[in-house]
Amino acid sequence: MSTHLISPHGGTLVNRVVTGEASHAFRAFAEGLPRLSLDAFTLSDLDLLAVGAYSPLTGFMGHQDYESVLHTMRLADGTAWPLPIVLRVTEETWRALGADLGDTVALATPGGRPIGLLEVRDVFAVDPDVEAICVFGTADRQHPGVARLYRWGRVAIGGPIWLFDGPQIVPFPHYHLEPAQTRRAFAERGWRRVVAFQTRNPIHRAHEHLMRTALEVVDGLLVHPLVGETKADDVPAWVRLRSYERLIETYFPKDRVMLSVFPAAMRYAGPREAVFHALVRKNYGCSHFIVGRDHAGVGGYYGPYEAHHVFERFRHEELGMTLLFFENAFYCHRCGSMVTVKTCPHDERHHVRLSGTNVRRMLAAGQHPPGEILREEVASVLIESYHVS
Repeated sequence: MSTHLISPHGGTLVNRVVTGEASHAFRAFAEGLPRLSLDAFTLSDLDLLAVGAYSPLTGFMGHQDYESVLHTMRLADGTAWPLPIVLRVTEETWRALGADLGDTVALATPGGRPIGLLEVRDVFAVDPDVEAICVFGTADRQHPGVARLYRWGRVAIGGPIWLFDGPQIVPFPHYHLEPAQTRRAFAERGWRRVVAFQTRNPIHRAHEHLMRTALEVVDGLLVHPLVGETKADDVPAWVRLRSYERLIETYFPKDRVMLSVFPAAMRYAGPREAVFHALVRKNYGCSHFIVGRDHAGVGGYYGPYEAHHVFERFRHEELGMTLLFFENAFYCHRCGSMVTVKTCPHDERHHVRLSGTNVRRMLAAGQHPPGEILREEVASVLIESYHVS
């Protein structure tokens, strides 16, 4: 079997990680530079820029790319890219930094330890009102992505980055694989066509149906949960990871499924984030990507299939990968299996559906939801987590 994998987005896998003797020189240089401490959200973006997960980006966006992404979902050179990747500071922080265009500044952890460098090539104002509407489709501050946007500063610093100490955010090290590492693992397994499944939730039977269906047409499946910053009421990443382990160990062929984590923050940008999640997985070596119902949605801000329709704004060659669009799946007693409206002829009285609210209520009470909704092994992990103090 050929082990030729899909090319990274833009053609080259970016690598801005400085190692070996060079890292010592960069570290010494950084000690004498103006220093900018990053929050956890921006730190995760720095890490992912450096290892190539955000290829073709080599740093934080300048004004031209930022404006183009907001209004066209493409970089200034026309390359498809749906979300701004921006380093934001307050006006006071920018003035106190004492830097100017062409200068290099040290990027630091929240505690002030230098870990990277940024060459300042652009400094510009960002308007949260405009960005909220363009990216999230709403300016409602109850939306978690919009709320975060208004908490940030309104000055953006753009330019290429280098990371000489990191990545910094490495949750679940056993499952932390950078794009070059997943690509190597796929090649070693002989996988050429690889489908990625993005999730920030426990995997229920409907998700499992999507994964199994996709696995029928590819060589391997990458279960790639997002484990960066999420809403306070989302299921904690460590709980989710335990549920993924149990599900994969029991119900999937081990030689055709790989579990790895995606250490990005959740933006809750709905359709745009669906495109972002697809392109990032392309950089990890995935040729196919699953897009389900209300992908990356939150509350009632997006229609159930807006994340499907947004891909119509791109030509196939712009994305360069295969998108697998799925309807909402459910269990049908007459069919005796998981189905969708595309495959089931029976009416609602034969279908098993439970709202997320009811599932959470049952789990909190120590009750197992019906097996047609959630595997017993997954339910057990979630029930245990409700009783961890």
